[in-house]
Amino acid sequence: MLRKTALLLLVVGAAAAGMGPPDGPEKVTVSSLEMYVDQLPQMHKIYGYNATTANLTVGMFETKWKFHRDLPPSTVFAFGTSAEAATFPGPTIEALQGVPLQVTWENHLPRRHILPWDPTLPAAVPKRGGIPTVVHLHGGVHPPQSDGSAMAWFTAGFNETGATWSTPSYSYPNAQGPGVLWYHDHALGLTRVNLLAGLLGAYIIRNPDVEGPLGLPSGDDLDRVLVLADRSFNDDGSIYMNSTGDNPGTHPQWRMEYFGEAITVNGKAWPFLSVARRRYRFRIINACNARYFNLSFTNGLPFHVVGSDAAYLSRPVTTAHLLVAVAEAFDVVVDFAGGNGSADAEMVNTAPYPYPRGDAPNQLNGKVMKFVITQQTTTDNSTVPAKLLEYVKVAEEEAVQRRYIVLSPYGNGNGTGGMGGMEGMGGMEGMGSPLHLYINGKRPEDPVTETPRAGTTEVWEVINLTPEDHPIHLHLASIQAVRARALDQLEEFMSCVTMLNDAEKCNVSQHAVGEAAEVPEHERAWKNVAKIAPGYMTTLVVNFFLVETGEPYPFDAAAEPGYVYHCHILDHEDNAMVRPLKLIKPGDISGQDRHHDMMSSLYIYLSIIMLSYCLLA
Repeated sequence: MLRKTALLLLVVGAAAAGMGPPDGPEKVTVSSLEMYVDQLPQMHKIYGYNATTANLTVGMFETKWKFHRDLPPSTVFAFGTSAEAATFPGPTIEALQGVPLQVTWENHLPRRHILPWDPTLPAAVPKRGGIPTVVHLHGGVHPPQSDGSAMAWFTAGFNETGATWSTPSYSYPNAQGPGVLWYHDHALGLTRVNLLAGLLGAYIIRNPDVEGPLGLPSGDDLDRVLVLADRSFNDDGSIYMNSTGDNPGTHPQWRMEYFGEAITVNGKAWPFLSVARRRYRFRIINACNARYFNLSFTNGLPFHVVGSDAAYLSRPVTTAHLLVAVAEAFDVVVDFAGGNGSADAEMVNTAPYPYPRGDAPNQLNGKVMKFVITQQTTTDNSTVPAKLLEYVKVAEEEAVQRRYIVLSPYGNGNGTGGMGGMEGMGGMEGMGSPLHLYINGKRPEDPVTETPRAGTTEVWEVINLTPEDHPIHLHLASIQAVRARALDQLEEFMSCVTMLNDAEKCNVSQHAVGEAAEVPEHERAWKNVAKIAPGYMTTLVVNFFLVETGEPYPFDAAAEPGYVYHCHILDHEDNAMVRPLKLIKPGDISGQDRHHDMMSSLYIYLSIIMLSYCLLA
């Protein structure tokens, strides 16, 4: 049966600054939207490996998109090869492993944003107007100049550019193995509003010679991308975003998280898809600003997980529930021949928001989409093989350095600074609405402290001192969580870190002795996003080389402007849970090492002077 439900569509007129939208009246309306009335769209594909398309041009346009049958068309920002072809999400770019691709990203956006944005955040603000954008290929292994640095933004026609902008065309070597990637805006301080407006799309790397023998479901109808994104809407169909900040005296518009009431899949609110009783492959991408999904089927069908983020697992893992963090991707097979012969299967969500100790999903955001299972009989020659692909092994013992990365809230909105408290781990609200979130107590613009050597392995101990799970994302690197330990005597440790801002000096090893949390088997793969649980220290093995072969990157990863790592909850990233990541060449020494060597040389020099003085005396 089709399910009817009332969707609360809030509209709050925002005082817009700079490039923001014009003011609007404050009003609240209620609209009734029927679920499962729109068919799941198959996103348009563009191919990056034909002779005529080895160089692609993809633009960003303002256009209209209809999210639901009963909603007026919404104004969105969208990717496309033309204004007429622009969609939300953008076209799926398909690439081949080993076939380089050049993409020219063009900005055709208007001078004013369609959503309210906060000028008090560190943000790209052009002097001559326009909307700054820059594109990051999430999960891509590519040179720094093509990474989409937040300061490499540009406005329409490249009329104005950021400090690290260097080229209109990005080079994607596609040297990594087959997997699920996605592209999205990454402009400084505007990522949350630019993605909410629609600037995102999928990017798939294929290798038929390697993947064909696996026998997984293939073809456009059987191998589909599912881009999940939550949105709320105004009564005129426009996207709703609360324009009043948690601490309006400091940040008039910024809020800790954006949670939309409607769950969209490939740009449609609660769509349906008719499927035969056979296997299908779904590449699920969580493109929400802040929402986690804990996915399951109402008829008990399991997920056969074959990949996570941009890599395959070594062997499939079957699970009834799939927890998908923000920006995380899973590659799954679902066999609709099971399910006790039911005629349909709802995909539902049970993840609290914020995750893991927030509100339980309601009758709106607890629903994702419906699969209508037909009685059609079809030959299914696909399979889920016993073994998939192999990569370099996790080798924590080969790490050349162990780093401690602390995720912390700072300020509480009451005029006091310092680290916010956990307050019983009850939710971000318990921290007194922090003014900003930092990594290791440092701002994005502070000098770089993470300078790994290209070609090496490191261990990162990521410590979460907030009440919320954080999806940590490292650009370029491949990461794998190997264990997580609860922090004992947490308040004592937090007090020490607040004073010293140094986890090692605060004896973190003596605190990370609490309950162990198992890393789910289907997350034991080389990933680019890792879930960092609140009150835990999570151990990540980080590789700065190609995990498919163990070979070095086929480009200079130490070039400017470098890379970054950050929390991928977009509202956190924009304020300001992001830090620079600057690789150094093999044989070079980092800034910290150089400082240490300089001090050692100075010590030796002074010792020689003193010894000479004593001998002369």
